[in-house]
Amino acid sequence: MPTIHLLGTGAAYTDPHRTTTMLALESPGHTLLIDCGGDVIQRAQAAGIDLATIDGIFLTHEHPDHVGGFAVFVEKIWLCGRTRPIDMWGIAPALSQARRAFETYDTSRWRLPELRWHEVAYNEGAPVLETGDWRITASPGVHGVPVVGLRIECLRTGATAAYSCDTEPCPAIVRLAAGVDLLVHEANGEGPGHSSSLQAARVAAEAGARRLVLVHVGPGTQDADLAPARSVFAEVRYGDELDRYAF
Repeated sequence: MPTIHLLGTGAAYTDPHRTTTMLALESPGHTLLIDCGGDVIQRAQAAGIDLATIDGIFLTHEHPDHVGGFAVFVEKIWLCGRTRPIDMWGIAPALSQARRAFETYDTSRWRLPELRWHEVAYNEGAPVLETGDWRITASPGVHGVPVVGLRIECLRTGATAAYSCDTEPCPAIVRLAAGVDLLVHEANGEGPGHSSSLQAARVAAEAGARRLVLVHVGPGTQDADLAPARSVFAEVRYGDELDRYAF
């Protein structure tokens, strides 16, 4: 059964027990990492993920709290013995930022696995990948730079999940999350390019999602802060570090 791991749940600056928001999608024998603003390999290890199952990483956008750890990701995946190719998916600006960051380092003596880059179109319902277990598509959000959220469909069970990434409320993300069993939505706070917990709850209600988990949260967040959101959408909670959700 596919599982979403919350490898990190914080905003760029947040409480000391949280790191930047990073996710992992795991099914038997396969793992897709989502973003790497921090040490995503260490977080995957802490979650109990077998590093040999990592197929690659999806980069949602170019901001440092989502792609700043890319060079460490490549270095660690190599040092743990990886020889088969590693795949990177994302929209063009995110992939370009990751390439630029990595190319600042001298890796000429590293025997790296092949790095394969897959550009994802910046439009609604853009295909990302399809395996025997998953179908993944992407749709744009509204942020300070181009960004996409993800919709994940389990082909074996029909279960669905969505991840908003960094965005203010927008119709494309409502459509991305239509009818999902689990919506992972940011709650950095109301403002340009971000959403509050109440706004995320409204997105979940409009989309007809079953459960809502909030990530990308700022410092000082407490469960009592969710009272307004729960008046709109009852099944909402803040995500915690290393939480996992089967769907």
